[in-house]
Amino acid sequence: MKKKKTTSKIILLLVSLVMLTGCTKNLTDENKKIVKDENTGKALTENILCRPTNEDVIDLYKENNVDTDALAECKNFKPFDAYEGLWTTIFVKPLAWVIIKLGTLLESVGLRVGEANGLAIILSCLFIRLILYPFTKKTAMQSEKMKEVQPQLEKLEKKYKNKNSEEDQKHKAEEMMLIYQKNKINPLSSCLLSFIQIPLLFAYLEAINRTPVIFESKFLKLDMGTTILHGVTSNLWYWYVLLFLLVLATSYLSFRKTLKDQTAMQAQMKGAIYFMMAMIVIASFSLPVALGLYWITSSVFTIIQNVIVERKKVKR
Repeated sequence: MKKKKTTSKIILLLVSLVMLTGCTKNLTDENKKIVKDENTGKALTENILCRPTNEDVIDLYKENNVDTDALAECKNFKPFDAYEGLWTTIFVKPLAWVIIKLGTLLESVGLRVGEANGLAIILSCLFIRLILYPFTKKTAMQSEKMKEVQPQLEKLEKKYKNKNSEEDQKHKAEEMMLIYQKNKINPLSSCLLSFIQIPLLFAYLEAINRTPVIFESKFLKLDMGTTILHGVTSNLWYWYVLLFLLVLATSYLSFRKTLKDQTAMQAQMKGAIYFMMAMIVIASFSLPVALGLYWITSSVFTIIQNVIVERKKVKR
């Protein structure tokens, strides 16, 4: 158990170190106030990756000493032209490039810029989740196995309920590991999806905030660079409310299997999951609409994956 905790901490530390090697910088005026696009309410990013096309946005950048003319057009953006640290160079820029290229490809078949870029985010998410499917599927299968051995683990807990000596706890840990080994369970696999999801979420957030062709676009009737909180104050508020409801519903359904399967989960663990869901919903108010598209797509993929795993379990 100590090895499990140590390994988890090392992985989390490595992920954190990589992510801290680059970040989005907000554009500020001479009074150090964040500059926002009045039309969308979006806080503009200083270190954008390519040139904006919206004249009002260009003027805001020029007023605050950002030379947008020196930047390449988004369709000509090259991800490896300049090094900005591991996180940005390996994750953010390539992801932005993939979204841009997919959007350009979709435009070539007749879609409008906004719809093309919105679909590019959805398709890029599906593409990444398909690549990661063998790993995330294994995590889901491990969750099913954990459910099956739950009675054995409960029995073990009762056996050592009032035995708190160091020797007894050592025997408990050894017996627990035997249960895991016998059933081919890797306790660390349950953390895999979280380690994948968190960096992906931040990579998409930065790619969206730093790519004008994305945050200037409209998908259906939604400004992709704006937030739900700002959107509900517009004339099309019901579209943003619908997006929020989709984020809420898909988040709940993607977490529901975890809550349902862990029949013997301690109350505080269930509370932690509900807290995580609440934080996601609250954060969705202040994050770009484009990120909401990513989150909904990723959650729907997880829901479908869980259904597939459950059906395979029934057939066994």
